[in-house]
Amino acid sequence: MTIEHVALYVEDLENEKELFEKYFGGEAGCRYHDENTGFTSYFISFEDGARLEIMNMPESKRYENAPGLIGYAHIAFHAGSKENVDMLTDKLRAAGYVVVSGPRTTGDGYYESCIEDREGNIIEITI
Repeated sequence: MTIEHVALYVEDLENEKELFEKYFGGEAGCRYHDENTGFTSYFISFEDGARLEIMNMPESKRYENAPGLIGYAHIAFHAGSKENVDMLTDKLRAAGYVVVSGPRTTGDGYYESCIEDREGNIIEITI
């Protein structure tokens, strides 16, 4: 069994689409908009077949972020090498994204960095 896609509610759909296309090699499909509910989304496809659905509802609001919340913590992208992790991290930092951690080797042996998208969602870049 495989995961078909992961979905993420966001406030700024177009900004998130640009992030995943420009820096992570995603390709967005057609924008979907339901006139009745206001729901809008894009499916973003990646080279290996993985898909991410970014979604928005007009009344969607971010809850105050607090440590200890339960739920999805981040999305991780495989960059292929330590050099690629470093290069992408530097590129995102230069574009104004906040680097939350790394690049570093974690206690369990992963080489990674983590950035925040413009909405505070964590994106991990790993070998």
